[in-house]
Amino acid sequence: MNSTELITALQLSPHVEGGYYRRIYTHPCSVAGTDTKGSASSQEQPCRSSQRPLMSSIYYLLGRDRPIGHLHRNRSDILHFFLQGAPLHYTLLWPDGRLQHIILGHRIDQGEQQSLLVPGGVWKASQLVAGEYGLIAEAVCPGFVYEDMTLATHQYIQDNFPQHLAVLSPLIHSG
Repeated sequence: MNSTELITALQLSPHVEGGYYRRIYTHPCSVAGTDTKGSASSQEQPCRSSQRPLMSSIYYLLGRDRPIGHLHRNRSDILHFFLQGAPLHYTLLWPDGRLQHIILGHRIDQGEQQSLLVPGGVWKASQLVAGEYGLIAEAVCPGFVYEDMTLATHQYIQDNFPQHLAVLSPLIHSG
């Protein structure tokens, strides 16, 4: 199956951060979004007080036509699970300024990981470097809501992490 067929079969739509997605599950219970304890973002990204689903999950695909999941951070912790296709390269920017590179894929013997936890408040970007597509699933807890997602700007990275601007610039959404 090629990427176009997979996008159609899974009923994926373009995502604001790049790539394609479809929400596949939203837990029917909700939690208050006021607790910041234990989150990497607790000091710089306080949670808003509205309700959040207990958990949500999506399919997410990067393809040749949309190969970048642009640099952004989420309020919630997100578990990423590699499903199929080409490996996806993740760039993480931690609140302390540490930059980390991880590859999600099936070749464990070559250092690829099949799952990745990105704590809330950690900036992340993903890229399809080679191949036709890479497909993952994500589990978000508490569940994803758009108001808890922030796309990075060049100005923010320049002001807060200038040492990484050259590396991160191609991963920042320009529009």
